[in-house]
Parts: sequence; C-alpha cells; structure tokens
Amino acid sequence: MNGSNLPPASEKAVYVNRMFAQIAHSYDLTNRLITAGQDIAWRRKVTELCQLPVAGRFLDVGTGTGDIAFEALRLHPDAEVIGCDFTYEMMAVGRKKNERALWRDPPAGAGGVEFVQGDGMRLPFADGHFDAVASGFLLRNVTDIDLCLAELRRVTKQDGRIVCLETSPPPQSALTPLLRLYLFKVIPLLGRLVAFAGGAPNRSPDSDPYQYLPASTAAFLPPQEMGRRMAQAGFRHVSYLPRMFGTVAIYVGIV
Repeated sequence: MNGSNLPPASEKAVYVNRMFAQIAHSYDLTNRLITAGQDIAWRRKVTELCQLPVAGRFLDVGTGTGDIAFEALRLHPDAEVIGCDFTYEMMAVGRKKNERALWRDPPAGAGGVEFVQGDGMRLPFADGHFDAVASGFLLRNVTDIDLCLAELRRVTKQDGRIVCLETSPPPQSALTPLLRLYLFKVIPLLGRLVAFAGGAPNRSPDSDPYQYLPASTAAFLPPQEMGRRMAQAGFRHVSYLPRMFGTVAIYVGIV
C-alpha cells in the first residue's frame, strides 16, 4: 500500500478481498469492540428503514458474515433473504452462523439466509428482483461508487428502498482530535489485539487491515456528497441519519 494506508485503485479489489479473508474469523468480535456494540443497533435500524413488505425479497450486498441479512430475517421470518459478497471466507463464517441459527430455531425463515458469491458492481440478479436492498460498509470498499449504486438500483423494484450503512470522515468539531485519535490509534490497536488473541499471523504495518479501515473512512465521501451521488444515481427522497458523532451514517433512497 502507499503512504496513506490505501491501496492504488488498480489493486483495491484484490487487496480488499484478501484483507477481509484474513480477518473473517475475528470480524464480528472486532466490530462489537470498536463500536462498543452500537453496530448491532445500526444494523437493526437499517433493516427497519427498508420497510420490507410481507413475504418480500431482501438483498444484503457486501453481506460479510451476514449480520444485516440475519437481522432482516429476524424481523421478517416470511421474507426471502439473500446475502451477497465477493469474499468467500466472510460468507463461510456467515454460513456457520446460519447453520447454528437453524439448529436452534428451525422454523425461522425456512432455510435461513441464502449466501451468494458476487461482486457489488456486477450483481448476479435480475432487474427489479428485490423489494429492498441494503449494505453495510460496502461503498467505501468498492472501486467505483457510482457503478455500485447503479447496480443496487438496478436490482431493486420500482418504489423499493435502498438503505446503506457507511462510515463518514470525522466532521469538524471540538471532538475531532479525539475522534481521529480513536480512528487512527485505538481501532488499529484493538484490531491487532483481537487478531493476535485469535492466533492470526503478524503482519507488517503496510498490510495491516486495521490501518486500511480507518484510512478508508477518512478518505470516504462526507454525508452531503454521498447523498448527492445517490440522487445522481436516480434514487428519490434521499436522506441520511448520522450516528457515532457523525463518523457513521445510514442513507436511505427510494427507486
């Protein structure tokens, strides 16, 4: 990676895939720690904002280990829920979670969440197939945000909703120095500690996933620009809800 802890655009897709494969088994625990458990409430809010109809079709793009997809199925046991991601290792963790959930509560969601491997910029689904499409921390990791938004819109039904949970650059305020300290120092430290406790191999700072994650947050679009890009992609009534002192936002748009 370069000095900014971000890979060149030409190498980003390969880097992101390898990075998430490396941290798949510690991803959920690290998320709980670095957000103090708030990510659970954020994902719940995402699924609520989707306003999925009875027996609706729901897609979670960049599903990772499936947390948003599982929350959607919990709220809507009659729904068809698909989680799509291009990192096999992340979905492998999600599939194991799915098996445990079905063993504990077989009636919930019939077969549970269906995991499908695919690229967010070339989704393997028909036009207008889903009543709602969600994503969690996907857009900062793709190589072309506008193309990804166009794909999310393509597979969503007319009048359906897209809801995206994303990080945001720390806004300018009295808290900015503390937020940047947490982002660039505390989060990488917590990530390395969890990885070390889980037996992950040591990595050089240049390939440390928990240096990339804060750097990609700082380099991502601020909420106003992200909202503008969604509107430009053809979504109507675009809005966003800030979370965690403005370092996270939940975006909503209607097709």
